[in-house]
Amino acid sequence: MARGAPRIPGPRAAADDFDPSRFVPPQPPVHVPQEPEPAPEPARAQARLDDDPPGPPPPALPHHVLKALLGAWALAACSAEETEAVEAHLTECAPCAEEALRLRDAVGLLHTDRSLDLDPLLRTRVLENCLSRRPARIPVPEWAAAYDAETARLDALLRDIGDSEWHAPVRLKWFEDERGVNRKTTVAGVIGHLMTVDGLVSTALGLDDPLAESVPGTPRRGSEPPLTPTSRTEMYWSSARRPPTRSIREPWREQSHTLIRTASFAGRGVSDLSVSYGDFALPLQDALLDRAFECWVHADDIADAVDYPYEPPSAAHLHRMIDLAARLLPAALAVRRRTGLAGPARHLVTAGSPGRSLHLEVEGSGGGNWYIALDSPAAVGSPDHTVAQVALDGVEFCQLVAGHVPPVEAAAGQRGDRDAIRDVLFAAASLSRL
Repeated sequence: MARGAPRIPGPRAAADDFDPSRFVPPQPPVHVPQEPEPAPEPARAQARLDDDPPGPPPPALPHHVLKALLGAWALAACSAEETEAVEAHLTECAPCAEEALRLRDAVGLLHTDRSLDLDPLLRTRVLENCLSRRPARIPVPEWAAAYDAETARLDALLRDIGDSEWHAPVRLKWFEDERGVNRKTTVAGVIGHLMTVDGLVSTALGLDDPLAESVPGTPRRGSEPPLTPTSRTEMYWSSARRPPTRSIREPWREQSHTLIRTASFAGRGVSDLSVSYGDFALPLQDALLDRAFECWVHADDIADAVDYPYEPPSAAHLHRMIDLAARLLPAALAVRRRTGLAGPARHLVTAGSPGRSLHLEVEGSGGGNWYIALDSPAAVGSPDHTVAQVALDGVEFCQLVAGHVPPVEAAAGQRGDRDAIRDVLFAAASLSRL
């Protein structure tokens, strides 16, 4: 190429634009180092845990240790590791799994938001379950079942009260002639009264009279003529050197067990036996039913005195108690008529014939319909000869018979002959006594 000829530019490269004399590299921003903010303590702890190598797994707990932890597991008192070990064990061990279920069910009974009162039917269910597996060799007769149940329920109440409550005042009420009367005693005094009057049944069965233990000169095997329940009770109360305490519970309970056991062994052999109450007598079967009724009434008196919840008897037993009172009403009417406290008989009939009657309709648990002969205890109540009707609740009727409700306030409904209604209501109240 000749000198001075124009130069033909060639292709440009990246290096052609680089002029070291004109290029000033950009300065990086000035970075001032700062102190790092401290990490939160949990994060630091977690970082240390993450950095630590995993340790060996915890050793497996032996069977006897896991079984011992079942109670704590049921109460949710185990640690997380123990809970995991127990629950893993329950998937492999059937006996421990069954035991764990039973413990969990038992823990459910400890919840305080439930009522602590026993179900009144619990004893019956337990007995039925036991008897279904192995029948009793000597069963309790049906006519003694109410007395058995009511003494057991009262004993459960007595076991549940404190020592001081045995001296709580109790006012016993009953009805005499045309008015209500009462007597003040204590919880222990009521149990002494029940034991003393139960002694009438004891002597009828040939057992020792409990009155002989506290009243000098009383025959151990009964007296002639027998004292009335009121006389026996007054004698027992007046002979005590000091007020009775909870120590009275054991002899009373032992006596009730002996009565039930003796009646059960005697069976039909005592069907013709009668129990004298001094001025009247009852067949043994009715006498034990009468004692069951009084046991319930006085248990309710005690429960009111110590502020304890108490339920009426079962429907079947309540029905039998009402039936006994209904059967006694014609004789009670005759007694009041002889003393001038009831109206005269209007239409006498021969013994066993239907006569003028009152329809007693008892509603609610244990209720039913009874027809009360009005003019003679030997007559038969009849629906066709009904001249009046009275309707009452079952428990209310029993309270009337116990002398706890005034006769004029007892009937929930009444219709027909007003004089007959009044005579029957007052006769029902006259069945009460101390």
